[in-house]
Amino acid sequence: MLDLPTPLSLWHSDTQTPDRRGPVPTDSDVVVVGAGIAGLTTACLVARSGRSVTVLEARQVGAGVTGNTTAKFTAQHGLVYDSLGGDRAGQYAAAQVRALDWVAEVVAAEEVDCDFERRDSYVYTTRADRVRDLAREAEAMQLAGLPAELLDDAGLPFEVAAAVRLPDQAQFHPQRWLLHLAAQIEAAGGLVIEGEAVLNVDERDDILLVETTRGEGDSRETRTVSAGHVVIATHYPILDRGLHFTRLGQTRDLVVSGPVAGTPPAGMFIDVDDGWSLRTPPGEPGRLIVGGGQHPPGTRPDQDQVFTELAEWARETVGLQEVTHRWSAHDLTTPDSVPYVGRYLPGSTNLWVATGFNLWGMSNGTAAGHLLHDLITGDADPAQAELMNPTRVRADMVPGVVADQAAVGKHLVGGLARAVASGDDAADLADGEGRIRRVGARAVASYRDDDGLLHEVSAHCTHLGCVVRFNDAERSWDCPCHGSRFDINGTVLNGPATEPLAPFEG
Repeated sequence: MLDLPTPLSLWHSDTQTPDRRGPVPTDSDVVVVGAGIAGLTTACLVARSGRSVTVLEARQVGAGVTGNTTAKFTAQHGLVYDSLGGDRAGQYAAAQVRALDWVAEVVAAEEVDCDFERRDSYVYTTRADRVRDLAREAEAMQLAGLPAELLDDAGLPFEVAAAVRLPDQAQFHPQRWLLHLAAQIEAAGGLVIEGEAVLNVDERDDILLVETTRGEGDSRETRTVSAGHVVIATHYPILDRGLHFTRLGQTRDLVVSGPVAGTPPAGMFIDVDDGWSLRTPPGEPGRLIVGGGQHPPGTRPDQDQVFTELAEWARETVGLQEVTHRWSAHDLTTPDSVPYVGRYLPGSTNLWVATGFNLWGMSNGTAAGHLLHDLITGDADPAQAELMNPTRVRADMVPGVVADQAAVGKHLVGGLARAVASGDDAADLADGEGRIRRVGARAVASYRDDDGLLHEVSAHCTHLGCVVRFNDAERSWDCPCHGSRFDINGTVLNGPATEPLAPFEG
């Protein structure tokens, strides 16, 4: 069995992120909330169009999903084109191609050191009963204008029943790309401010008031920024007024990386049935990045076990010799597999959102940035805007919405039941162990650190009150209802929650 290191993204292990904490302006033409690929792409394009731009990030550039991705940049997204069909598939393909071509052009023109490499992308299956599905996908991709082809071999060290190849896609180092975008925003006169969490946006006629906060407890400071446009690009939208939490599913995808025996395959691969993904990182032909173990956040508290299962699959299947890095990605899905990009609400004039990238955040996030820029400047393609309209309602979306809300209800009830069953004693917690326990009528999240110190906070997520669960790999409290994550002291790591877990005084 392979040993597992402390979780750390490969993309964070070899980069230094400058400290961008600083004063917040009182006004800005455009305020972008979130410094991931969607937010920074939007801000870079808008800043270069001559408008004043301020990016507000609660943590650091790339601290969220983009810095913890597998970093494939491809227009091939599983079996999405066959499900979209017709004009929608063509519009979706056009958005992905535009995003990829733009990144390639910027990398070349500005000599960006982000290990950008062209690679063929493959979707494959090992099941004979799925060959027809892949054949339909290849045909749908061709009709959408993509040069896809159906193969009976993918060049993997195991047999496949069929594969769809899309040539000349790409991979890169996402954190270096984000740092370049941030620098370009600043070069164009914009601001990127870290450590500034946004709590609310108040719409008043043509002016938006952005309420922000920095610090905790007695040192907590709040301020207000007025803006002509506000873009919420926080992965999970922090404003509940759009009820996006009722229309977004969630997936945790674990990743391991390390050296392999022999020569690994040269392309980028994903299994449509089990979600296994494989590729070599740029410039490291003897290493593999392997993804898998997909599950809703907060439903598998035994994260170390899921990582172990992934590493063992990689060892047995593709010859992984050692795990040097491991990390996890947190993705949001929409019922029809198309992101929500556009007006936050039907009545919103200048409040925008980008979310639901369906496990393909590099291309969809970049495509979102382009569409948001076009919407803000008034140059958007109506068909593109309609495709990704966040308020769209389609009959094929209803089953997914119903299933997601049923799961939320189950977690609400189940979390309280687990707290009642767990008892009220934290004395037997081992070092490095966390659990939810009951104290009177309250559910408490209790964690004992490696020095034996007990940390306790309320176990009720500050978003809608679901009971969180302990993540034993990343030592965090994860909400199974809508994916908010908190560190052991309750500080928000991922939204939609904006407030920390309340301290518990026993």
